[in-house]
Amino acid sequence: MKKFKIPSIPSTTSKCIRFPNDVIEKVENAIKGQNCTFSAFVVEAVRVALENLEDSENS
Repeated sequence: MKKFKIPSIPSTTSKCIRFPNDVIEKVENAIKGQNCTFSAFVVEAVRVALENLEDSENS
């Protein structure tokens, strides 16, 4: 059994970016009724995109 560790919250930096209105609507619809914020969705999407790029470069 894996030992439980209290997670640490990573440091963050605020960035102001502009999204097209249609993208904002699509994200807001995707997270509606979920336990997810707009920021959390965008951060996860960027992480996945970066992983995909890394995988592509290694192939």
